[in-house]
This record gives sequence, structure tokens and C-alpha cells, in this order.
Amino acid sequence: MTDLPTQARVVIIGGGVVGCSVAYHLTKLGWRDVVLLERKQLTSGTTWHAAGLIGQLRATANMTRLARYSAELYTGLEAETGVATGFRQVGSVSVALTGERLEELKRNAAMARAFGVPVEEMSPAEIKVRYPHLNLDGVTGGVWLPTDGQADPANIALALAKGARNRGARVQERVKVTRIARAGRRVTGVDWQGEDGSAGHIACEMIVNCAGMWGHEVGRMAGTNVPLHACEHFYIVSEPIAGLRQLPVLRVPDECAYYKEDAGKIMLGAFEPVSKPWGMKGIPESFEFDQLPEDFDHFEPILEAAVNRMPMLAEAGIHTFFNGPESFTPDDAYHLGLCPEMDNVWVAAGFNSIGIQSAGGAGHALSLWMDAGERPFDLGDVDVARMQPFQGNKTYLFERSKETLGLLYADHYPYRQKATARGVRRTPFHAQLLAQGAVMGELAGWERANWYAEAGQEREYRYSWKRQNWFENTAAEVRAIRGAVGMYDMSSFGKLRVEGAGAEAFLNHVCGADMSVAPGRIVYTQFLNAKGGIEADVTVTRLSETAYLVVTPAATRLADETWLRRHVGDHPVVITDVTAGEGVLAVMGPKARDLLRAVSPDDFSNDAHPFGQARQIEIGMGVARAHRVSYVGELGWEIYVSADMCGHMFEVLHAAGADHGLRLCGMHAMDSCRIEKAFRHFGHDITCEDHVLEAGLGFAVATGKADFIGREAVLAKRAAGLERRLVQFRLTDPEPMLYHNEPLLRDGEIVGYLSSGAYGHHLGGAMGLGYVPCAGESAEQVLASNYEVDVAGVRVKAEASLKPMYDPKSERVKA
Repeated sequence: MTDLPTQARVVIIGGGVVGCSVAYHLTKLGWRDVVLLERKQLTSGTTWHAAGLIGQLRATANMTRLARYSAELYTGLEAETGVATGFRQVGSVSVALTGERLEELKRNAAMARAFGVPVEEMSPAEIKVRYPHLNLDGVTGGVWLPTDGQADPANIALALAKGARNRGARVQERVKVTRIARAGRRVTGVDWQGEDGSAGHIACEMIVNCAGMWGHEVGRMAGTNVPLHACEHFYIVSEPIAGLRQLPVLRVPDECAYYKEDAGKIMLGAFEPVSKPWGMKGIPESFEFDQLPEDFDHFEPILEAAVNRMPMLAEAGIHTFFNGPESFTPDDAYHLGLCPEMDNVWVAAGFNSIGIQSAGGAGHALSLWMDAGERPFDLGDVDVARMQPFQGNKTYLFERSKETLGLLYADHYPYRQKATARGVRRTPFHAQLLAQGAVMGELAGWERANWYAEAGQEREYRYSWKRQNWFENTAAEVRAIRGAVGMYDMSSFGKLRVEGAGAEAFLNHVCGADMSVAPGRIVYTQFLNAKGGIEADVTVTRLSETAYLVVTPAATRLADETWLRRHVGDHPVVITDVTAGEGVLAVMGPKARDLLRAVSPDDFSNDAHPFGQARQIEIGMGVARAHRVSYVGELGWEIYVSADMCGHMFEVLHAAGADHGLRLCGMHAMDSCRIEKAFRHFGHDITCEDHVLEAGLGFAVATGKADFIGREAVLAKRAAGLERRLVQFRLTDPEPMLYHNEPLLRDGEIVGYLSSGAYGHHLGGAMGLGYVPCAGESAEQVLASNYEVDVAGVRVKAEASLKPMYDPKSERVKA
């Protein structure tokens, strides 16, 4: 009979490579009461059939950091545990068949240089030297990453499990978790049942959901939302090919294919554009090392292209045709961290076919987070708190998963929009904006007008790494905001009402700025962590003596609400998400005051309505609340309207706007204006590991008030001096485009990368923000250097400024 402890510090659910990694890393930190439960046998879900590709370059610096950690870990695991991991640093070659893909690879190579990953750009002839079996028809170039490799996925998991056992963890196979006991916002333990008929309960301080494609189901058992869906993943393995020697991993994304040499055979795998979701009725109870039915018709187009690309496959027979399930998330990023719905439920699941290369780093980062109670560095890309509650909907997951598998090898164009599972969240102005030519993008499920098409212009994106088809549309929208008046929909931004007798004291504890202000005052502030890093970037409006409105970015509404709830303590407050209750129209530009005067009897002069104030107004036959703030650097108001009056309010403003040069504007125009004004973008320019002073936001911190989270770190940094500064840049050549992660060079040496980028239509060039090391330097010394930005391998001269290049004194905002 299975004999398990009745108590543990943590129970890990799932014995794939990720669960084993979490157990390994927790025990490495000294945790001993660690129990890992696997329903069948270790690796029997997805890990056992993974391709085992170990790539080190990811889309952001910290994701690259985790992937590199995985490779370094696997290199030493065999010596530690005696279990061979099969890790071979064979390098990888990625090949482009179009000019657009080559641009992407060149930008990736530049990003690799910024992140410290060895990389070489290659001509077709150089690719042929690295991979002589490749047919070069249509090849435009490629990149070589010498430190990439491949490994044995199952043995990596077994080695991690052995390492965990050696340090005291209990790793138990053939035991299924049947129930998770909860009390309020905490789990208290798990019920289990063994295949031998035994059963029991383990009381625990926390659990980690590492259940892979069962992660969604286990998440619901724990009262948490873990959106993921299994998809069929296909590959073939050839018969042995005579004379075939060790080869690099080869990726041909334009043909949706990857190739791996192993023991004299070639594995060909695919990430086809339209995938096949699996397990809609649940995963069979007996599932263990199972394969799914073959679907040769589905795989045939990939194979046909591969036989042309790799002629030796035409001569070799197929030894294995494999189809197995892997789990995918709505945005192709895995889920890591503390679930927002509960206070002791952690997750590491949904690895989107990169589980092997991610497992080491993910387990390491999560264990550090669990041990310290705070993120070791910015993990916003994968933090499960980014998922919206509706994204756990099974129909949504089914529809979105058809696309997400294929997106791994699709062109990763800037501004690329998801095509599936759209239209779920619509603002109150949605129909009116569509009628005026809006082209929608999607963020956190919200349909948002990104740009407006002209009459007769196609209303869809034509993607490119150069100027896209909406470039001139956005330029015209920016001209309206800068020269007349623009109006855009901000309804998707999160709205959290904080009210109660303790609201002022609570927000003074959580926010860096002083919340002891008069009703009607709007305060720009941050939620700081103990290190002075930025957990949220918000505006807070005092509505009354006991009520405040916290306005957050749309994507971080849930995360910001969760941060507030976890820091309430004994403060007598109630926190309510009121996002859907009000629509918001931003009316911005030098003629904004004229437009509002035309539709309202209220006084919009500086004396009656100064910057940073909110008040009730009349518009048309309705009422609204006007907030005088701006994210675009112009005179303007954000008009908050009860959802029932949004249609009327839009009609009144839009009709009157014809006499004032009003133009409807989209999110791309807002982004262009905000980067000209050097306004920070949360998640890019400012994150939990960016100190508020180094981000240039010291003006938003009131260290003279009573104690608040991060105050000591702010005082310490002021005393010690800055180690880096966030600097604004503008390319002197107006043609290149910037997005983010482009290498930043100071006097010819790479010193960092751009945290965000966009085209500054008013200032006439691509712009970016990026951190520059400055220990011991004055502001003048930082600006005295020569700066360049590496755009796809070409160094472009850039102007640098510590003050906003547009309206540095904010005279226009306060006009």
C-alpha cells in the first residue's frame, strides 16, 4: 500500500519535466517537506515525447536568461545525479525564405547581441557549410546560434527527480490528486488516491500546479484560472541514413518545420498554421505514454515541403509517424507564479512546446519566488496574473488554440493581432467606432480601435517590419492630436474602486505618492515593492472622503487588483472592479477645450478646472466625470461616462467635433504621442525590477509621508546614487523603425537595449526608451556620449535626452 506523509510544506502536482524541476530547485534552496505526486509515471504526459530542442534566445532579456540557465543546468546534471541527460551543444541554424523573415532573423540576431547570446548572421553559402544537406532554393539568409543544443527530455526529468530525492523530496508515482481542500483564499491540503487502492490526505502550506495539459482542470480544483488547451503535435523520424553525422538543429519557419539529427536519423517536426485541438471532452483516465491517431493528410503539406528542402528524406523511409498532445496558452507564453485567486496556489504549466528548454529556468525562478515571497526579477511575460478570468472559458480556449501552435513559427511581426477567439470584450463605443472605420486590435480580450481606415481603404493589417499599411493613417491621427483635437476610446483601462474608512491610509501604504489630497484630485503614482521596483503604474482619483478610483493599464487590471488585495491587511476597505461600469473617451489636443465648451455648459478654464482635477460635468443631455490628465502630452480630458449613456455621449461629441477638426484616433497614435513625451509604458519601460528613481519617476514619490512599501529602498537609492538612467532616444534617420529590444550602443559599445519603441510622427523619426548604465556619472556626462541603435544589424545614430523631447516643460498639457 502507498504510504505518504500526512503533512508537507508543499505538494507539487504533476511529474513532468517542469514539476521535477520545481521539486529539484526547492530542495536546492533547503526545502525538505516537498512531496511530488504523479498520477501515472514520471514524464508520461508530454515530456516523454518532446523533441528536446534547447534554444537560448527568447523574446525578452529575462526569458533568455531563464533559457540560458536551463542549458547550463542540464550540462552539469549528469555529473550531479549520474543520470545521462543527453545534452549536446550542437548549435542551431534558422533559415529565412523571404525578405521579411530575414529582417526578423537579423533583428533577432541584434537582440541576441544585446542579451549576450553568441550569434552569427549567415549568407546562403555559409548556411550550406553548416548544413550541407539543405536545398538552398529560395533561401535568403539565416542565423547561427552556436550554444543551442538538444537533449533527452525524459532523462532530464528523471535526473531532476533524482536530484530532488537525494535532497529529501518525496517523489511518488501512480498517485492521483482527487480533491484540493480550501478555506477562503488558501488551500489546506490535498486528497489522493493510489492505483493500489490506498488513499489519504496531505495537509500542506501550499501547492504547485505542474499538471501540464491537466493544468486547467487542476487549476479549477484549486479555485484558480489556468487557461490552456492541448493540441496535437506531429513529427516523423526517418529510417537510419547512411553516413549521417552530428548536425545542428535546423529551423525553417517559413515551411513550419524543424529538423533534428539523432542517432543517424532525422526528426522532422511541424508547427502548422492551423492546428488540431485535442481533449475537448477531457483527457482519458488511462492516458499514459499514449499516442494520438495518425493524421497523415494533416501532416502531408509539411512533409512535401520538407522532402524538397531536405532531399535525403526522399530516399529515407519513415521509421516513426508520431502524434502526441502538448498544451498551449492563449498568448503562447507559459504560466508561472502565484495564482491571483488564491494566496498559496502556485503554477508552472502550459509551456507551448518549449517545456524542455524552459523547465530548468522556470523551476529555478519559481522556487526563488516561493522561497522569498517576491519575484526574483521581472516575470511579467509569463506571470499567470496576466490572464483574464474569461480566458478560462473552454470554447475560447478551443478556438484560440487552433492558432497558437502555428504562431510559434509564424512571422513575429510587430503589432501582429491574433485572428481567432476575437470579439469577446467590447467597449460601449464598439459599434460606433466600427461605423467610423476603426480597425480593431485585441488586448486582454478587449477589442480596441488601433487605427482608422480612410473611405475605400481596406480595414485590415498588412504586416511588415517596415512601415505598415496604417502608418500614414496614424500620422494623420497624431497631427489631429497635436494640432487640433483627437478622440480615442480608453474604456478598456482597468478601474478599481477603493472605498471605506481606511481607504486613504491604505492607499498611502501601497502608493508611493501622497494620497492625502482633496476630493477631485488626480494623483499619478506607482505601487512599489520593497526594493523600490515598480509593481504597477496608475492614476488615483479621490472621489470623496472615503472613495478613490485607481485606473490601471488594461492588461494588468487583475494583477494590480491582486496586489491591492494582498496588501489590505487590517485596513477597513472594499475593493471593487468597476471597469465595465463606465466608458471613457479621451478628448485631447489644443482645441479640446473648445470642443467641450460646445457640448457642455460647464467651465473648462484653467481656473475652474486645472490640470490634475476631476469633476462632474454635463454633456448633451447626460452627465459625466471629466478627468484633466493626458497620456499624449496635450491639453485634454478623459471623459468617464456611465455605460448606459455612452452612446449618447459619443454622438454628441462626434457631431460637435466636425466644427473643431476632431479626428477619431487609435491606440497606435496614443503610443506614438506617449513616446514623444517620454511617458513610460508599464511592462516594458518600467517593471518590478526597475527602481522608481532610475526610471525617472522620483517626482511621483513622497518620501516625507508616513511609511509606505518601498520607502526605505527609495531613500537608500537617493543616498547611494543611480546606477542607470532611463533615457529617451530619437533616430536621426527618419526611415528605420523601432519596436523594442534593439541594442543600444554608447560610444560604440553595447550598453543595453531599448525597453520600448514607436514612431514619433510629430518629431519625425523612430523613438525609444532605454536604460543606460551611469554609476558615478552626472546627467551631463550621460548625455555627452555618442549613441547608436542597432536596427537589424545596421547602426543608426540617435539623439539622447533625459527630458521629454516633446514639450519638456509640459506647457501644452497645462495650457
